[in-house]
Amino acid sequence: MTRPSTACATCASASRPPWTVFDWASKASELETLESQTQQGDFWSDQSRAQEHLKKLKAIKHVVEPWQELRDEVTETVELAEMVDPKTEAQATLDDFAKTAESAEKKLEALEVQAMLGEEHDSLNAFVYIKPGAGGTESCDWAEMLMRMYVRWAEEMEFDVEEMDIQPGDEAGIKSANLLIKGPFAYGHLKAETGVHRLVRISPYDSQKRRHTSFASVFASPEVDDSIEVEISDGDLKIDTYRSGGAGGQHVNVTDSAVRITHLPTGIVVTCQNERSQHKNRASALKVLRSRLYAHYLEEQEKAVAAKAGEKREIGWGSQIRSYVLQPYQMVKDLRTDVETSNVQSVLDGNITFFMEAYLRQQMGRAK
Repeated sequence: MTRPSTACATCASASRPPWTVFDWASKASELETLESQTQQGDFWSDQSRAQEHLKKLKAIKHVVEPWQELRDEVTETVELAEMVDPKTEAQATLDDFAKTAESAEKKLEALEVQAMLGEEHDSLNAFVYIKPGAGGTESCDWAEMLMRMYVRWAEEMEFDVEEMDIQPGDEAGIKSANLLIKGPFAYGHLKAETGVHRLVRISPYDSQKRRHTSFASVFASPEVDDSIEVEISDGDLKIDTYRSGGAGGQHVNVTDSAVRITHLPTGIVVTCQNERSQHKNRASALKVLRSRLYAHYLEEQEKAVAAKAGEKREIGWGSQIRSYVLQPYQMVKDLRTDVETSNVQSVLDGNITFFMEAYLRQQMGRAK
């Protein structure tokens, strides 16, 4: 398997944290090179290679163009400001400059976060696998609440969400869910969510209204493409078919269209039942398996160098990365970064980007 290298942001100024500096000039040069290659006469002779090239070109544009636009905006504003005499200029004009500077600062903060997403596969789509811990209906319900949180977050980011596989709980909630979230730097953000999430609340399923603690695990992996080699031997796979559950039309309910693939050496199990065709479900399940295996091997590599990010632990006490308390008080706290908020409902409605950014800043600080 091709192992990714860890890229570091260029530190161009000792007065600012190293992760807040982005060498956009080198990226702009790379963009110019890629664009010139598309003008070559034999560019479309290999369709597959051309499509991969265009995909890379689009990703680089997504990174470079906002920095270029911000640079041009700041340059123009500075030039205009140098022509203004604050003693004679109207206060309204000075207020406009102040608003422009404030807007530019907010844009810079957003771009700095993007600059932190510098690892090889941060720009890719992400599979998000959610599984409840021990606790029956309580944990299944909590897992579904987490799934809703990530779907709402993706919608707010204007990302697309595809339900690869969802297993409903016996009474409520879900036994497991596998989502494919498609958008720029989806994996770079969602890798911060890998770990155990703990919920404390008065149970809606307890007639005595007692407080319960529930756990669910979240695991994010990048949607790997053909450029990443992950060896999968047919002899290492156990493939089962079964009837899809839930609503899906007459065809789905009477044929064994769902597919479950077990990778015997690692014990990783993936399922897919969102397509009517068994062949399509098998192809989708293999795609998910490649992603899970890549993340598995990457995690092994990180453990070898004592990396703590993305560590998978037992779904229970002492292993959670974030705690969500609804009663007796309201608080969500990330136990890795100590970032917290009392606006629990906002978090459950998908406002979790600030948790992700705090984690990314912490990891970049450790790397430095």
